[in-house]
Amino acid sequence: MMPLLTTKGLSRSFGGLRAVDGVDFALMPGEIRAVIGPNGAGKTTFVSLVSGRIQPSSGMIVFDGADITSLPAYARVRLGVAYTFQITSVFANLTAYDNVALPVQRTLTDGRSKGAVRTGVMAALERTGLADRAHMPAGQLSYGHQRLLEVAMGLALKPRLLILDEPTQGLADSEIDNFITLVREIAKGATVLLIEHNMPVVMQLADRITVFNAGRILAEGTPDAIRENAEVQEAYLGTTP
Repeated sequence: MMPLLTTKGLSRSFGGLRAVDGVDFALMPGEIRAVIGPNGAGKTTFVSLVSGRIQPSSGMIVFDGADITSLPAYARVRLGVAYTFQITSVFANLTAYDNVALPVQRTLTDGRSKGAVRTGVMAALERTGLADRAHMPAGQLSYGHQRLLEVAMGLALKPRLLILDEPTQGLADSEIDNFITLVREIAKGATVLLIEHNMPVVMQLADRITVFNAGRILAEGTPDAIRENAEVQEAYLGTTP
């Protein structure tokens, strides 16, 4: 099986800071991959490069066999790459329904079909547990529910690759349990790339974990292998066995 996503020598510098430094990465179809690392390790910069929000200084990004390195973000969305932001980016004055309707319309041949739009919107809201809040202004939702609304907006694009950046931030424990179930269900039809600081969530969800440190990949492996890795413990936890 060929990887859905690969990067080769991917780098991005900001002035004298090399935020992402020569990263070779491969993600298989249907995988749930977690990306972890200390603050400033380059995680969000890496997924921003993958999604097209920023351009690399050097290197290559290949999605489903095609070189997408120079494609803008909107073109990557059309190919099936959806990214939910680390900082909530919903439209506060629009209802939850209308927030999700915007990406749904992009997936339809006739985005003006109210029936098709409604079907797509309610499916995404139901999957994220927000159907009963469909007509609330997004700005009145709790922070955790705004994060889930972002996930619904991503799902509405029918992505092949869904990138989630700190999705459990602001969620209550019961909502985190539901989120874990949701991501497992999403992974039946899509590939998931997850940046997450909540280590119990990472260990429960991830098929494999990639550990970043100082812009480079420090380690990759199963949750059990990463848990036992002394270099990871020192870099991420400041401890050694």
